[in-house]
Order: sequence, then structure tokens, then C-alpha cells
Amino acid sequence: MKLAYRSFGQGQPLIILHGLFGQSDNWNTLAKNFSEKNFHVYTLDQRNHGLSAHADEWDYKSMAEDLNEFIEDHQIKNPILLGHSMGGKTLLFFQWLFPGKAKKLIVVDIAARSYEPHHQQVLAALNAVDFNLVQSRKEAELILNQHIEDFGTKQFLLKNIYRKDLGNTVLDWRFNLKVIHDRYDNIGVAVPFYNDDTPTLIVKGEKSNYINAFDIEDFKQRFSHLTVQEVEGAAHWVHAEKPQAFFDVVYNFITT
Repeated sequence: MKLAYRSFGQGQPLIILHGLFGQSDNWNTLAKNFSEKNFHVYTLDQRNHGLSAHADEWDYKSMAEDLNEFIEDHQIKNPILLGHSMGGKTLLFFQWLFPGKAKKLIVVDIAARSYEPHHQQVLAALNAVDFNLVQSRKEAELILNQHIEDFGTKQFLLKNIYRKDLGNTVLDWRFNLKVIHDRYDNIGVAVPFYNDDTPTLIVKGEKSNYINAFDIEDFKQRFSHLTVQEVEGAAHWVHAEKPQAFFDVVYNFITT
């Protein structure tokens, strides 16, 4: 699949993958910051997200193959790859399927193990928004309020609403909600075990429970050149909650 993307700057290629329900423009500010440090930054919309095409096939193998196709199509050599949450696990599958292509790997707040379903509340909230009836973001927000308490999560989801018709009257989600709902279990799976010598950085939010001590040990078994950094005061959305600290950690890793 040909992925939609945004491009910033010139220099060493750095490819960024968003997480579940995200899109490339969530990373605009950080992408611009990296581009000012002589990096050519590509922020990608993964399939069924953002401006990329919708497809019934949605799993990590297909997303890793999409990334490889992007790298081949753009003739990118030795890219640094950065992925948050679902995007991070896409990178772990990419390393398994296409070893040796990445110069460095940055996995943000996700482990290689399987995860129990934990987005049921969000999925219920999204499915409760009927765009046959809802005609504004404010109306959608009122419905989300009935299911989700966290303000940041609601605002993150609402950024995905767009007007899909020429008359600007019909709203919809940019992500493919039906496929994400129907194939949700596909993103909780474990990454097959493999050994890799690519320099790899694991970034963990101090307040997040996505990565535990057992996960760190698992990463140590997989990657012979591993660095682990915890960002103080951050939960799962490390890059959004502590952008400067996140930038500093990543920049130090990719420039040494």
C-alpha cells in the first residue's frame, strides 16, 4: 500500500510512525524540530489511519510491508526508524521481516509481548458517534463525554473528525473504525523472537505501565545494542506530554 506522508527538511532520513487512532500530523512539531537538526523527517499515516487508504487487511505484517514499500519507493538508505505504541510494534515486526535496513531503531512505550484488549471503552465511545445524526465536533464531543473522562484522549480522538463530502456537510472519522473494531485483536499480538544487532533505543514513560521489568529483559535478549531511557513525569503519550525531554533523549541517541 502507498502510504500518505509528510516530509520535513533534508539530511539523514528519519521515519516516524504514529500509534493507534493517530496520524502523521500528530508529530508535526517534533518533526520540524528534528528537521532543523539536519534530518530529513518523514511522518507516515499507517494504513486505515490519517490520509492513507483503508483496507480490510490490518495486522503488523501488512503494516511492516507498507513501511518497507515506502522505503523502497523513496529509495531511502539506512533510515532511522521511530514508532510510538502501535507504530513501535510495527517497527519490531519490520526488524523481524526486513533485518538490516534500519540504521537505528527507536521504540516508544510498547513492548514485544502480547497485550490484553484495553481499548474497549474508546471503541465503544467511537461507535456511539453516529455521523448520520451528528453534524458537528461539539456534538461528537458530547457523546464521547459519556464514555471517556480523560480530556486529552477525547481531544486526540476528535482531531480525526473531518468533512468528507464536497458540500462539507457530512462528518466521518479519518481512521477506519469498522476494521479497527473488527480486527482489534491483531494489534495485541506478540512479536516473534529474533536477535538483532541494530542500535535500538527503548523510550518508556515513567508513569506508563506499557513496559515493565520483564519487558526490558526481553528486549535485552533481542537487541545486542540496547539503550533504555525513562522520561520523567510522562505516561504513555511520552512525546506529547514531555516533548522537550523526549526530543532530547531521541536526539542524543541518534547523534551518538
